[in-house]
Amino acid sequence: MRNVNKTLFILSLVGASFMSCTTELENADYQVIPAPQELVIDQNEPFIMNNKTKIIIYPADNDGMQRNAGFLAEYVKEATGKSLKTVLTDKTKNAIILQLGLSSENPEAYQLNVNKDNIIISGASEAGVFYGIQTLRKSLPITKTANVSFPAVKIQDYPRFAYRGMMLDVSRHFFTLDSIKRYIDMLALHNINRFHWHLSEDQGWRIEIKKYPELTKVGSMRSETVIGHNTDEYDGKPYGGFYTQEEAKEIVAYARDRYITVIPEIDLPGHMQAALASYPELGCTGGPYEVWKRWGISEDVLCAGNPKTIEFIEGVLDEITEIFPSEYIHIGGDECPKVRWKNCPKCQAMIKKLGLKSDKKHSAEDRLQSYVMSCAEKFLDGKGRRIIGWDEILEGDLIPEATVMSWRGTKGGIEAAKRGHDVIMAPNVYAYFDYYQTKDTENEPLAIGGFVPVDKVYSLEPVPASLTNDEKKFIVGVQANLWTEYIPTFSHVEYMVLPRMAALSEVQWTMPEKKDYQDFLNRLSRFRGLYDLNGYNYAKHVFEPQRKPRSFDDLPQ
Repeated sequence: MRNVNKTLFILSLVGASFMSCTTELENADYQVIPAPQELVIDQNEPFIMNNKTKIIIYPADNDGMQRNAGFLAEYVKEATGKSLKTVLTDKTKNAIILQLGLSSENPEAYQLNVNKDNIIISGASEAGVFYGIQTLRKSLPITKTANVSFPAVKIQDYPRFAYRGMMLDVSRHFFTLDSIKRYIDMLALHNINRFHWHLSEDQGWRIEIKKYPELTKVGSMRSETVIGHNTDEYDGKPYGGFYTQEEAKEIVAYARDRYITVIPEIDLPGHMQAALASYPELGCTGGPYEVWKRWGISEDVLCAGNPKTIEFIEGVLDEITEIFPSEYIHIGGDECPKVRWKNCPKCQAMIKKLGLKSDKKHSAEDRLQSYVMSCAEKFLDGKGRRIIGWDEILEGDLIPEATVMSWRGTKGGIEAAKRGHDVIMAPNVYAYFDYYQTKDTENEPLAIGGFVPVDKVYSLEPVPASLTNDEKKFIVGVQANLWTEYIPTFSHVEYMVLPRMAALSEVQWTMPEKKDYQDFLNRLSRFRGLYDLNGYNYAKHVFEPQRKPRSFDDLPQ
């Protein structure tokens, strides 16, 4: 009986070994988006990830590294069904090792090395490790049964730009907290590290300010919304919503865990009709005002000659800085009509008091706007913060420490860089994702107009050749924007940004000499598997050019 048992034991070992040898294998593929700066495949044995693979972190007591390990385990589970354990132990075989200590001038740099025993991700910071994890995540095959074979590789990678942004307008249309978190997850997938949150508009005020409760009590709700491109028809439905300060802080923390900084925007002194409806004494005419139910640019703006206006701006920004710890605060400055100011006794008196003059380049009212913006800048500077403004802030006396976001093409960015100002390039003809993605607009959901397909986004070169080498250093980032006049649901948000966000991410991350559009398309075909895995509603024009776009009638609201 003892010999029989011994024989059965040996047979069981042979069987287990046979099963192990015949376990299905699927290969990882390092053809990811954005393309790494340097990737070398060698001919050594691959690393096989199986159910016994562990995740090891160094240093073990680092909260950020522990979160990174949790994200990696989550991504692996999502793609392969495997539940990898995080262990606090010395280096061992069959492990994915996450560690700090990479020597690099770029804090977001990482190395990813694969050999037969281990996968090692080394970062210059916790953020660098996170981006190495993203590359590993995007290399995974989508499989629920197979072990994964990772070819031996050495990847050295870092982002081209420190500021890699994506904006979402929640004022024209409002999106839930869960939707904002989903948007942040999309940014993380694309190595984007700045979430520009546009929180105030003529059509709705979306953030709680305790000193000014009417902003959300009145300013967050419009009575109805115009139908189409500013027709004379309205839907008759009240529309609104806002985020409490605690909800906003929740979003800040959620983004921070994914190495994304939330940059809030309070657009001033224009685009303020919702604020004027809440506090009519802040306007030049005194009202009455209503939260605007049309799209476009209202001529009613904050009264620059009213001392209460500066008090209001400082009161709002004071609370904004308590909610958002970001270095940058965006204060808008775009599309501010001067019609009311020209006819307002208070504004004209302020122009006279400040000694503002018109010349061939700028009007006195332009310089009055610069005065308002400079008041906001000085207040924020006292809080240790910096401002970003749209390129209209060049129209007047540019605030010394302002960073310029160039949206009306690249001309404003070029001018700002020549004047020694940091610039974030966001030119509308390349980076406005509310524009149509195809010329076949008959079969698309309503959009604001324009035409920005994936290849147009990919072709953006943010650093103009006309700048000198010293001036080029002022181009610090790239951003795309999504305005939501015609985007009422979050499914529609996804459709407008994906896959254009993939093209944007490669513009932001990858050195221009490494870019190749046809190669990008080949990688994008595989990358869309992650869109499918996450249930994202993405546009398919670039994959199936002749396919009729999906109707939005049946999408979840």
